[in-house]
Amino acid sequence: MQGLILLPVNIIRFWYLEAPVALFAFCVSLNKAFFGLFSLPLMIKTFFRPWKNEYRKGLVGFSIFMGMIIKTGFIIGDLVLFIGLLIIEIILFLAFLILPFAAFYLPFVRI
Repeated sequence: MQGLILLPVNIIRFWYLEAPVALFAFCVSLNKAFFGLFSLPLMIKTFFRPWKNEYRKGLVGFSIFMGMIIKTGFIIGDLVLFIGLLIIEIILFLAFLILPFAAFYLPFVRI
C-alpha cells in the first residue's frame, strides 16, 4: 500500500530526474560516435597535411592545397550534419520533458 502512495513521487522523480540524465548521457554518446564516424576532429588536426600523404618532390605544395580544399568541404558538411543532429536531440529532449503535460492537456483541446 505504501508503494502505491509513493507512485506519483516515483514517476515524477524518474521522468524529470533519472530519465533526463540517462537521455543526456545517450546524446553525449551519440555525439562521440558521430565524431568518430565522420572523423571531424581528425580532419581539423590534419588540415595542413596533404590529402593522401603525397610527399613526392614537386607535388607537396599542390597536395597540401588540394587537401585543404577537400578537407574544407568535408568539415563544412560534417558541421552541417552535426548541427542538424544537435537540433534533433534538443527537440527530442524538450518533447520528452513536455510529454506528461501534453498527455493531460491535449484531451481537453478542441479542434
